[in-house]
Amino acid sequence: VETLNPANVASFTAWDYVVFTLMLVISAAIGVYYAFAQRGQRNSRDFLVGGRSMTAVPVALSLTASFMSAITVLGTPVEVYCYGASFILTCLSFILMVGISSELFLPIFYRLGITSTYEYLEMRFNKATRLFGTMLFIIQTLLYTGLVIYAPALALNQVTGIDLWGAVISTGVVCTFYCTLGGLKAVVWTDVFQVLIMLTGFLAVIIQCVLVQGGVSVIISDSTQGGRINLWDFDPNPLRRHTFWTILIGGTFIWTSAYGINQAQVQRYVSCRSLLHAKMSLYVNLLSLWAINLCSVFCGLCLYSVYKNCDPWMAKKVSSQDQLMPYLVLDILRDYPGVPGLFVAAAYSGTLSTVSSSVNALAAVTVADLIRPYFSLSEQQLSWASKGLSEFEQNRKEMCLSLQAAISIVGTIGGPLLGLFTLGILFPCANSKGGLVGLVIGLVTSLWVCIGSQIYHPPPESTRPLALETHDCNFSMAENALLNLTYSKQMDHINSDQIFSDDTDSYNIFCFYRPFLADNWYSLSYLYFCPMGTIVAIVVGLIVSLLSGKNDFFFKEKKSGETNLAFCDVELDITKIHHIEFSRVLK
Repeated sequence: VETLNPANVASFTAWDYVVFTLMLVISAAIGVYYAFAQRGQRNSRDFLVGGRSMTAVPVALSLTASFMSAITVLGTPVEVYCYGASFILTCLSFILMVGISSELFLPIFYRLGITSTYEYLEMRFNKATRLFGTMLFIIQTLLYTGLVIYAPALALNQVTGIDLWGAVISTGVVCTFYCTLGGLKAVVWTDVFQVLIMLTGFLAVIIQCVLVQGGVSVIISDSTQGGRINLWDFDPNPLRRHTFWTILIGGTFIWTSAYGINQAQVQRYVSCRSLLHAKMSLYVNLLSLWAINLCSVFCGLCLYSVYKNCDPWMAKKVSSQDQLMPYLVLDILRDYPGVPGLFVAAAYSGTLSTVSSSVNALAAVTVADLIRPYFSLSEQQLSWASKGLSEFEQNRKEMCLSLQAAISIVGTIGGPLLGLFTLGILFPCANSKGGLVGLVIGLVTSLWVCIGSQIYHPPPESTRPLALETHDCNFSMAENALLNLTYSKQMDHINSDQIFSDDTDSYNIFCFYRPFLADNWYSLSYLYFCPMGTIVAIVVGLIVSLLSGKNDFFFKEKKSGETNLAFCDVELDITKIHHIEFSRVLK
């Protein structure tokens, strides 16, 4: 069966383009507004952390937008469609993440008054550790945002007909425009607008699906009969892709690495006008994370209810599963001009919010970690450098789009970094040698298992994809049998060691030779890559610190001649820290 253009589904109309363009124009206008509103603010601190004057609610929505990208809008529903609704359990990991981040990491970074998270690493360990952490963050962010820009554009292009590179370039231009002109305040307020657009797009799809299917109860019933309501799987096997434990434990580590120590999020905390506002932003953010997660999961159940008897992917109506949501939108909303454009605007709002956060964070770490310590520049010059870097970082991410093969290792970087920060905060006995060696070994370990899992894919018994049907697609019996056979082979191909085409020697080698580690170490659930990197970094860091002799924790405090928050009060009693100026901390 040849791949078909979904001709039976409406294409993008002029009204859809109007709605999509309007979203881009409003986002750019916010940048223009803050460029004029902040004409008198000329230092890099105003540009990068909003002069520490932000309030809790907009920062909370911005925190949500930073990691709820177009991949959430397009990818989470497909995850539910193919594997079930167990992904909703991430709401539980969000609770643990918010508690840990708000009570452990946030008070330290806020009271230190730092611009870059990685400044703490030099205060606590040494300059080499700070630079290594900075470079890991830059690599992680460039790879992740490259995927966030390109993958949704490709999916939407093949279904809606939106020009691929036009979408990529317009995203880059708009992000560069309002990041460069308005700084963090523009990024935060565009994030607020974009989160609202994301929620509106989700609700448009959900409401129409409920009307088409005849009620919420029908959607839940269809999903239950199709095995999609598979929430309470308490199997402790770490090789299982998604269980209650992998999502709760792995999700907590992953989201804590994203919200507790990631520059894009910390930069928002420290922009708040008080520690109370900073903490409140995290707790309000919890509500918006729940809202978006619930909407995306229910969209996946809607997707299954509509196509339970005729899967568009198996029927060759779409060429890949990440096109299913755009296909559904054009299918059920074709009679409502402009509404499909609203959903596409929602997907690209996710892209814009994530990319703008990344651009601003990259500019901050570049100025704070790579320029300010080594060059004597005035505040005016640093401000211009920040704006120039916002544009440069966006262009550099667009050049990295061809490196999608490296995206699979992005999640492994956050774990070792989380371990390093945890080591410095909770273990006063850890020294700089232990911190650096722990980070390196943790990174090597997580990269090892991650890359191995890409070469030797986990077997189907670990991933457990759910059945998809085509018996109502109006095919002949022969075509229907062929499609079911093709699906079975495709799923075996995706979830096994068969990663090469059948006509290559490499395929034959991997098909007949599968080492012992392939079904054990390399089949570990991807959600455990982060906790493994964290734990290895902490354990190795402690061992090396104990074996390397002198503890530089007390040595550096005595040498400074002052109480240094990065070495004493922070680790021993967070509640007794008193705010001091950043310049004093660096003395």
